[in-house]
Amino acid sequence: MGEFLEPAYGERSLGDVVPAVAGALGLFMPDAPTRLVLPEAAAYVVFLVDGLGSRLLQRYAHAAPFLAGLTDTPATAGVPSTTATSLTSLGTGLTPGAHGLVGFTSRVPGTDRLLNALLWDKDVDPVEWQPHDTAFARLRGLGAAVTVVNKREFRGSGLTVAAHRGAEYVGADRVGERIAAAVAASAERSSLTYLYDGDLDWTGHRYGVASSPWLQQLSMVDAEAEQLREALPGDVRLLVIADHGMIDSAPGSRVDVDDRTELRDGVALLGGEARFRHLYCHRGAVGDVVATWREVLAERATVLARGDAIARGWFGPVLPGVLPRLGDVVVACHGDTAILSTTDFPYEATLVGLHGSLTPDEMLIPLLVS
Repeated sequence: MGEFLEPAYGERSLGDVVPAVAGALGLFMPDAPTRLVLPEAAAYVVFLVDGLGSRLLQRYAHAAPFLAGLTDTPATAGVPSTTATSLTSLGTGLTPGAHGLVGFTSRVPGTDRLLNALLWDKDVDPVEWQPHDTAFARLRGLGAAVTVVNKREFRGSGLTVAAHRGAEYVGADRVGERIAAAVAASAERSSLTYLYDGDLDWTGHRYGVASSPWLQQLSMVDAEAEQLREALPGDVRLLVIADHGMIDSAPGSRVDVDDRTELRDGVALLGGEARFRHLYCHRGAVGDVVATWREVLAERATVLARGDAIARGWFGPVLPGVLPRLGDVVVACHGDTAILSTTDFPYEATLVGLHGSLTPDEMLIPLLVS
């Protein structure tokens, strides 16, 4: 059982990146104080590589010599360590308990439905779900140019609107397009350009980290970052970050709640994801659910009632409207344990690489400045 790494909100977390970039541009965001300090520059390009944990980069440095050659002072993801939560923390400058995207799936309050934060739901208004001004919009209000470079299919998606509204959106599907778009956007002085690459994460989920496809994809990301650096003017800083790391979960480390039926007792709705579950309980069942899950999982996971998880600071301060989106019970996995439901989430059972919990391999993200 590995030790958990607590999120470094306000110091070195994803929510601190945009306020720190603002400071480096000579601007000040009074509503987003942070202890993170970045080098001064005329412009910043923030390149987020989905799934590139800091420990993974250290472990497989031979496949990414350019990135591994940069000085890394790691930051942390938030909780859970998953894409939708992390991208929203970056774009808003807020903790998960404030912006409200508290996992891959979470309960729509007052219903028996889950919101899939990546696919979204046309019946859920992303501006109502995440009503706060984004950090991108606030930085733009200070006079900076702010641009998002991402795939065309993500323009106007629920997650994009919730997390990154307020920035100019440039659709770019290929590496060459992305680099060219980032270089063009960074020509604006006092600017932040955000660039996203999701292929490493997809490869890790499908084949596992350290697999041959994953290592090849890491080499391609490394080449992309190096080419981007070479194409940018010298007075533009490149900041390479990630949204989370990843671990491989062995078949023998997986627990299927459809096989251990006692794990269904008292649970009305199973949410979250395989490494970090939200359990939405029937009235009065929380104590029994906590006891049962602790007995079955023992040292394989930390099982907490919602209030205890909040007290640990996992989500940062939790706003009243966000509270019912969190599970009545949350389950954070240790080691390479995964909690599956082949009935509710059959796709997860096909994945090799997973993330979402608080282990250092998942929580530590690179913070590489060039």
